[in-house]
Amino acid sequence: MPLPLSRGDKHSVALLVLLMLLSALTEGFGLVLLVPMLGVLGGSDAVPEPVTQALADIGLPLTLPVLLALFVLLVALRALVNYARTMQSFALEIAIVDGLRERAWNALLHCDWRHLSQMNQTDNASLLISNVDRVGYGISEALRGLAILITLGGLGLAALVISPWIAVAAAAIGVAVLIAYRGMRRRAAKLGDELTDAWDRVHSHMTEGLGALRIIKSFAREDHALETGSQAFAGLRETQRAFLRDAGLAQASLHVGGALCLAALVWVATVHWGAGAVQVLPLVALFARALPLIGSLQQTLQNWAHARPAADAALSLIETAEAEREPAEEDGPSPPALSQAITLEGVTVRYAGRDRHALEAASIAFPAGSITAIAGPSGAGKSTLADLIAGLIAPDQGIVSVDGIMLDGGLRRAWRSRVTYVQQDPLLFTGTVRSNLLWADPYADEARLATALGDASADFVHDLPEGLDTRVGEGGRQLSGGERQRIVLARALLRDPALLILDEAASALDLESESRIAEAVARLRGRMTIVIIGHKGVLGDVAERDIRLESGRVVEVRERRAV
Repeated sequence: MPLPLSRGDKHSVALLVLLMLLSALTEGFGLVLLVPMLGVLGGSDAVPEPVTQALADIGLPLTLPVLLALFVLLVALRALVNYARTMQSFALEIAIVDGLRERAWNALLHCDWRHLSQMNQTDNASLLISNVDRVGYGISEALRGLAILITLGGLGLAALVISPWIAVAAAAIGVAVLIAYRGMRRRAAKLGDELTDAWDRVHSHMTEGLGALRIIKSFAREDHALETGSQAFAGLRETQRAFLRDAGLAQASLHVGGALCLAALVWVATVHWGAGAVQVLPLVALFARALPLIGSLQQTLQNWAHARPAADAALSLIETAEAEREPAEEDGPSPPALSQAITLEGVTVRYAGRDRHALEAASIAFPAGSITAIAGPSGAGKSTLADLIAGLIAPDQGIVSVDGIMLDGGLRRAWRSRVTYVQQDPLLFTGTVRSNLLWADPYADEARLATALGDASADFVHDLPEGLDTRVGEGGRQLSGGERQRIVLARALLRDPALLILDEAASALDLESESRIAEAVARLRGRMTIVIIGHKGVLGDVAERDIRLESGRVVEVRERRAV
């Protein structure tokens, strides 16, 4: 699968190729100048006709000072060209890699939630962080290989000027060498696949381990965690070692074989073709320069084959996520205000790879301004029901509507601007309390922030060392679970939603923290529609009615008076 290139990338490639051609030509001309230099120094007239003719055409005499000046000029020009080539190559590499990473991240962000929620996010993180950088390494190697190929072309032209027969024979040997190493390049590609899997295992282990440090320590399993981590890294290093072993053997055999070929070619040229020292010595210099280049070309081809699986994985992720892209918001009527009810009519949801429906033939209404508790055993369909009314997913059958307007296409995404979801694990981003609140509304002023904190029973923020500007730490770990959850609730309320969904929002909290959140929710009665998922404690008692789900079906709807 080819890497996608923008118009700017294609222009950069064209400029880079031009710089590579200039570099190759300057190097080739510099080596060709060795011929007339040797001729002048030795008093020989065995200077190739094209060289003498070229000097005559530009009006330069065939003298040593002129030749030395030309040589220095060519070296200086080549140095400048190579500097420009290096910078241009780096710019192209980062443009492609960053563009690929941005496209993959964009595809995931806009992927339909039903598909996105079933993806392995650890593998996605591994791809975005590590494997995409391997693509950059592969691009760098591919560009280096192109530069080598063009340089070899320049050296070949120089050899043709000096001795066509020897140049053709050397070129044939070089092509044969590259063909002979095809099997090693295929093995490099296989090792590249294994390296991708190894990195995924390492990321998975370290992510899970870092998230479970408390559990690891409470079970005294530090040694076990260390051992399994070491095994994951050992598998990674073994794959890397196998690739380096192949690359080293290839280089060693190529250098030895190349030296033998060069020796044989020089012997044939001098003994059977009658080539003199003025021709042979520059050709030896040419081939001495070309031989390591052929080895480097083989190495770059092998490195690209090794990195290509990472590119294939990134492009596959992009293709899959973009194929599941959710509909864009459409220009048209604004999403409904929720002044009547959210209604489900015969709604069924199925997930791929599961034997039974997540939700089956569900028909229910959530009146505007009501507080509803949804209960049921694990796997009953509670979260699926919440995802439906939040506009995160669409039903396979049936209709979800708000105030009689069906949530379909781009309107479903637009409806999410009036919904706020508070999950069980209170997620705060690294930064301050203020920066976390402003996620909901970047333009909220001090008065609105204070009101949201008050509505969420989160006034304790004002007593923190730096108030709203107190740093919360990674994931909000500087605060207690109850404090984090109340800040998350304040962030949700700052959006002034029409629908507030609390998904197990107080199940992991102590009674006091739960009571504070329950008080905050009770004060919101009538201001917005609230759905409380899977909670039987003080928070659940605030609800005006209960809905019970079992095996994806609505089995009970019970009205009760809120406490």
